[in-house]
This record gives sequence, C-alpha cells and structure tokens, in this order.
Amino acid sequence: MTTLQPPAAARPRPAGPPVRRARRSWTGWGFIGPFVLVFALVFLAPLAYSVYLSLFRTQLIGGTTFVGLDNYQQALQDAQFWHGVCRVGLFLLIQVPIMLGIALLVALAIDSGRLYGKDFFRITVFLPYAVPAVVATLMWGFMYGTRYGLVGDVNDALGVKLPDPLSADLALASIGNIVTWEFVGYNMLIFFAALRVVPHSLYEAAEIDGAGQWRVITAIKLPAIRGALVIATIFSIIGSFQLFNEPAILQKLAPNAITTDYTPNFYTYSLSFAGQQPNYSATVAIVMGVITMIVAYVVQLRGMRKGA
Repeated sequence: MTTLQPPAAARPRPAGPPVRRARRSWTGWGFIGPFVLVFALVFLAPLAYSVYLSLFRTQLIGGTTFVGLDNYQQALQDAQFWHGVCRVGLFLLIQVPIMLGIALLVALAIDSGRLYGKDFFRITVFLPYAVPAVVATLMWGFMYGTRYGLVGDVNDALGVKLPDPLSADLALASIGNIVTWEFVGYNMLIFFAALRVVPHSLYEAAEIDGAGQWRVITAIKLPAIRGALVIATIFSIIGSFQLFNEPAILQKLAPNAITTDYTPNFYTYSLSFAGQQPNYSATVAIVMGVITMIVAYVVQLRGMRKGA
C-alpha cells in the first residue's frame, strides 16, 4: 500500500539551530540597548534615588534616619508648597490659552497663503525660541526695570509713572509675558507642520461647496490638527509646572515680590541648596511630578476623546 506524502512546501521545516534562534532573539535588544541604557541612567536611576531620599530625613542631632512617608505627609500639609502649586495653576490657566491661541492664529495666517513674506514672518516668530531662557529673562528683566530699564526711561521721557512690572501684583503676568514671547514660535511650528499635511482634496471639496475661510478653519483645519493641539497643550502644562528659570532670575531684581517658594520647582531648589534639606526637597519634587502627570493625563484623555 502506497502512502501519500505531503508536498515539500507543506512539510514542517526543522527548527534552526538553538544558537541561531538565540542570536535572532537578541538582535532587537542590540538596536534598543543604547536607548534603554541611557534612559535608565538619566531617568530611572535619578527617579529611584529621589524616592530613596524621600524616605529619610537628615537632622542635626541624630543624623540621617528612616522616616517612611513622614516627608510626604509634611509636603501635603506644607502651605508654601501649595501656594506655589496654586500660583502655577493660575499661570497655566491664563498664560497657556493665550500663548497657544496666538501660536494658532499665526500658524493659520501663514498656512493661508495670503500672508506676504510668510517665510520671513515664520522665522521671525520662531526666532525668540532660539534665545536661551536665561538670556531672554535677563533681557526682559532689564526692560522691566523702573529705575534703569525701559519702563524707567519711558517714565522719565513722558513724565508718567507706569506700573512696576516686577511688583507683587504684576510679577506673575510679567513672567507669563516672557514665557509667551519665548514659546509662541515653538508652538506655531507644531501647528504649522500639522496644517501642512492636511489633504488638499478637503480644501477643494470645501471650495466646491462654497465654504468660506472661517468654515474651512472650523470644519477642516482645526479638527485635522486636533492631535497637535493636544500635544502642545500637554507640553505647555508640563512647562508651566516646571517653571523655574524666569522666577529664579527675576527674584534677584524683585526679592520682595518673587520669593524662594514662588513656584514648586523654585521651592524645591531652595530647599535643597539653600535650606540644606535634600530629603524633603526630593519629596516635594516627587509630589509635584505626580500632580503634573495626573493633570497632563486628564488633559490627554479629554483632548483625544472622540466627539470632544
């Protein structure tokens, strides 16, 4: 009796040598290994060390002792810390919409094709982002000066008395002006890049239907760049909670208006380097990181939800 044999293509192939299979399994790790190593060194290791520090407390008498979650309990009851959190919360609620709104208007204007010299205008708007934050803050701090800066010169030339931009009532708005000047161009570039990939067939269909420019913006452009809007918003929220350079530099010019606990990051820096409290500083940083993560995640869920 003859037994039918399956075709050669259908026969199961013997597994390759174990050495070859092991080599193939490690190939992927060879590509991502450098990134994993750098990520572990610059992110995971400092984060783990911060958590470790937050569980201890260094005292003049007794040295460093393990305190568990006592530092976190102290941070949750720290009025200075929560005043800084509320201040940056107010900052992002006002400054972020203004900054993103200006960036979006500029991106729409450049993308419309009706702006004369759009390439020069795009570079001009983006140029402040190339200025280091320290240099930008020093420049604006000089202009804010009422005795030696631009505001003081205007007061002397016109015989008026303009409000002090670095007073306690206007310091936060002055910082918001600096941040807006710095990052409008950055966010404009994100929006403009997203607008450039919108299919032209949508514009042609809207033109055939007789849609005006406002209808094209609201029905085509804004929905198409929704992802870019969400990303820019998340980046701006994270940047607001990380506010440090501007208040730290302006604090030398207005010590009575900008204190060392003006923002959570500035408070953390002051605790660690001026207050000699690295353990509690690490605790405040971790709590602030968790708050930032929660707020950014909520914004992401709300922004990317269908029908939102």
